[in-house]
Amino acid sequence: MTRTSTMSTSIIPGTRWRVPRSPKFTDGLLGVAGLAAVLAVLELSTIFGLLPAETFPRVSSDLRELAGMAGGSELWTAVGHTLRGWAISFGLAVVIAVLLGMAIGSSTVLHAATTAVIEFLRPIPSVALIPLVVLVLGTGLQGKVFLAAFAASWPVLIATIYGMRDIEPVALDTARSFRARPRDRLLSVVLPSAVPYIATGLRVASTTALILCVTAELVIGAPGLGQSIAVAQAGGQYELMYALIIATGLLGVLLNLVFVAIERRLLRWHPSQRAREAVQ
Repeated sequence: MTRTSTMSTSIIPGTRWRVPRSPKFTDGLLGVAGLAAVLAVLELSTIFGLLPAETFPRVSSDLRELAGMAGGSELWTAVGHTLRGWAISFGLAVVIAVLLGMAIGSSTVLHAATTAVIEFLRPIPSVALIPLVVLVLGTGLQGKVFLAAFAASWPVLIATIYGMRDIEPVALDTARSFRARPRDRLLSVVLPSAVPYIATGLRVASTTALILCVTAELVIGAPGLGQSIAVAQAGGQYELMYALIIATGLLGVLLNLVFVAIERRLLRWHPSQRAREAVQ
């Protein structure tokens, strides 16, 4: 029996050498090429006057500004404030939402009693709560954390509820027939079925918490990247403003990559991850 490799190959013209080419590597190259194309279009748009150079400086200038800021403390101080608010709000959202989701998802009565409340509260934008938050909690870290935690709780809560209610009944009946204790049923049947849902909710909540932290910093003036962006915009420092926006986007990409890597590692046993690795 021959072992089929999941890595494709390409032949270099004029030689017999075969160059490995994995789908993962190809996707990475395409992603870099797409980003480079977008940056080139923006650069050329400013050069040829399609975008106003006064308020939309060349991308190359913004990147040079960001590179210069990377050597100082101002950028990293703002990043630290944003990450601090993100970490606290995300941690609170995870603890509250997972515990509530497990309780609601495992009880038919509790699920029926809370469905209307969840469907009423979930569509409320966190931004709409800003006036109330400013009055009650002020414009500091507490207000930012509340807004971000409120928004980040819903993806985790909904994912946990669905995960708890999507457990295979046959597996639970089998565990009961073997007289497994509730703790053993939770660890060996319930959680393995619900964890993939929860992991997806955590990844979405991570981005949501970052977005709301930056939004709160922009609107209510809490310290962080958002506040620095607002100050740069008010002072007409547009290269600095766009450099900070790029830094915020890079921070979001980094956080997403971290959660994707953790999800793949922790859920290596799950069929979806095994299928993905087989394709790659």
